Amino acid sequence: MLRAHIRWLILWWGLLGLCMAQAAEVVIVSSDRSPGYVEAVQTVVTEMARVTDKLESQVLYLPDGPVQESTALAAAKVIITLGSDALTKVLARDLRVPIVAALIPKAGFERVLREQGRKPQAPVSALYLEQPFPRQAELLRLALPDARKVGVLWGAESGVQAPAVQSALQARGFELVNGYVGGGNTLFAGLKAVLDDTDVLLAVPDPQVYNGSSISNVLLATYRARVPMLAFSPAYVRAGALLSLHSTPRQIGLQATAMARAQLQGGAAAGSQYPADFSVVLNDHVARSLGLTLDEAVLTERLRKWERRP
Repeated sequence: MLRAHIRWLILWWGLLGLCMAQAAEVVIVSSDRSPGYVEAVQTVVTEMARVTDKLESQVLYLPDGPVQESTALAAAKVIITLGSDALTKVLARDLRVPIVAALIPKAGFERVLREQGRKPQAPVSALYLEQPFPRQAELLRLALPDARKVGVLWGAESGVQAPAVQSALQARGFELVNGYVGGGNTLFAGLKAVLDDTDVLLAVPDPQVYNGSSISNVLLATYRARVPMLAFSPAYVRAGALLSLHSTPRQIGLQATAMARAQLQGGAAAGSQYPADFSVVLNDHVARSLGLTLDEAVLTERLRKWERRP
């Protein structure tokens, strides 16, 4: 009798869990369980609960299993994906559910959409990983006023953004120096082409160029050439880049939540966006070794003041 009762309880709790999953209005799908992804997830969950009463949220992590089989996805009113792998898995379900895709580079987002081979049935908006290029160019002007030539290493995915970068740099008096990786050009060849004729290296996200196996070589080469690097991740600053201009997982989570809430409130899709808020991180040791006198807080405030201009 007791065993039968226990089996009934297990079945009841399983059905309750399924109903809760199906009732979740917001489903967050994360590509990873690394600290940055977890912080972004927790920010979304906390912010959704704070601003929206009785809102059910559910979190799915790709490392935990095949999330594309989850019944929660089809029942959601909006899905937030974190990372390109999560977006790929969710799009494969071909659901009629709006998607907000965060923690993904612009070029990576466009590639994932192309690879689906069909137009999604519901709006898909991106919150890009990288900062808007005018903001990056302005930070270069503030931090390195004597610099004139800005080098960029392009991969197959990021190269389509070269015109936008060139426009932002030219508007602030910089000249773009291009280097290419892939298509017969090695990382070493691309780096040499850039570092031989540039004052600063601007890192643009591209997995072909910047990844776990290449970043140490890139940073070592820039350090030896005494070429400072403006990166898109604070981890690169800890590893030897001069500066990073990025949005923290919390800042990304807050903006992704706002985009998702607009969908829940019945508004039109906000459209893809660059991060609204940002952080600047400085490597003081690298700055001193390059003979630069920089202050992280001052640079941040001056860049924020530029953003607030009329």
